Amino acid sequence: MKKLLFIGFASLLVACSSNSDLIDVRNKTTIEIDPVFDGGTVIKGEKIDASFTMTNTGDYPLVVAEVKGSCTCTVVAKPEEPIAPGDSYVIKAMVDTEKTGVGAISKGITIVANTEPANTQVTVKGIVKIK
Repeated sequence: MKKLLFIGFASLLVACSSNSDLIDVRNKTTIEIDPVFDGGTVIKGEKIDASFTMTNTGDYPLVVAEVKGSCTCTVVAKPEEPIAPGDSYVIKAMVDTEKTGVGAISKGITIVANTEPANTQVTVKGIVKIK
C-alpha cells in the first residue's frame, strides 16, 4: 500500500512539474505601468477600451497570477506566459458603460503578480453622459 501511495505521489509531482517553463514566484520583480487610463467622455452604452502597457523592470520573469476588475462592468485579460525582464505586455480592459452610472466613473483593476507588493492597482476613468 505504501508503495502504491508513493508511486501515485511521484506521478503527481512529475505531472505538475513537467513544464520546463515553471517560474519560482518567490523571485520578486518590479514593473512600470501608467496607473490611469482616461477614457474621456462617452455616451451611456458605449464601451471604453483601455490599455495599460506593463513593463518588467526587474531581474526575474514577471508572472501575472490574476488581473481582475472591481465590478462586472469591467472585463480584463491577463498574460498567460511570463514576461521576460525588459519586455512589455499590454493589458487590455473594457468597461461596459451600459452597466455603470452616469457622470464621472472610476473603475479599478488589480494586477496580482510576483512583485512587491503583490497587488498593483490601475484605474479606468471616464465621464458617462446620456444622449
